[in-house]
Amino acid sequence: MNFRSDNETGAHPAIIEAVSRAFAAGPVHSYGADQWTQKVEHRLREIFEKPDLCAYPVATGTAANVLALATCCPPWGAIFCNPASHLAVDEANAPQFYTGGAKLTCIDGPAGKIDPKKLSLALAEPVYGVVHHPQPAAVSIAQATECGAAYSPEEVAAIANSTHRHGLKLHMDGARFANALTFVGCSPAELSWKAGVDVLSLGASKNGAMGAEVVVFFDSTTAGNFEFLRKRGGHLFSKMRLLSSQLDAYFADGLWLANARHANAMARRLVAGLTPLDGTALLYPVDANEIFIVLPAAMHDALQAGGAQYHPWPSDRPGERAFRLVTAFDTDPADVDRFLSIAKQA
Repeated sequence: MNFRSDNETGAHPAIIEAVSRAFAAGPVHSYGADQWTQKVEHRLREIFEKPDLCAYPVATGTAANVLALATCCPPWGAIFCNPASHLAVDEANAPQFYTGGAKLTCIDGPAGKIDPKKLSLALAEPVYGVVHHPQPAAVSIAQATECGAAYSPEEVAAIANSTHRHGLKLHMDGARFANALTFVGCSPAELSWKAGVDVLSLGASKNGAMGAEVVVFFDSTTAGNFEFLRKRGGHLFSKMRLLSSQLDAYFADGLWLANARHANAMARRLVAGLTPLDGTALLYPVDANEIFIVLPAAMHDALQAGGAQYHPWPSDRPGERAFRLVTAFDTDPADVDRFLSIAKQA
């Protein structure tokens, strides 16, 4: 019963097979000039209904986020994000390192989102062109957020309007974009560039890939010097087919969405079984595949003794202990049911 993280899961068999086939094909061009890398870009142009988008595979979510932002933000710039975002909390100093010193400015909001009114006020500050202040350059939102919440297209558009009004670029950390997309129920285009997103770090590692992400620029002019930044940062793979063959299988035949639907369904199954029990309380709405919940001490102890694995999480409620549970593309319904059985008995 491992609900620690979707980073701990294995890879989908279709993706493992795709990588094996790619390497059994013999020598191919290196550094992204291979057929799989080209196929991924063509697939994404169809998926996002954007024939001029540019797609660049990288190996990690950190690389995807910080290299995308380094393309949009100069060393003297400021990047606006939520204080609970992965960018602010879990990327160490990578944003500052890869941008050459840009500042992170935090704008809070409910469930890990950026409050559009607070953002609008922050972006209206008279700092533009003033040499003593960091220059606003980019806004970064997470889809889904670190609290498991999904932005609707309308919410994204509200942030994009303020962002673009002041000439900034909007970046989306889409480590769990597929989970958010299947919850919201719109098209990939409607949840990204049609709502105003300029660049998307589109995740696959948490949703069935061995380890691959792809940076998607919806306007080729926004991509700027990304290829040089990726090479300079040590993230240009010589055998790029290792990443691209994963992504090719991931996006083929809707596998990425099927994986996300299963993960989300398992989260809803857990929520449906846990929330009626005395002493439990959700910290945030469960939109995707992460659950943040208060558990009574006796229930937690019984679950631990039964072999359940999950992480503690800070709670604002005095005297209560909260935890994070994460489901994945390969979560076994039997594990969910066993978890719920122990919780109910406790």
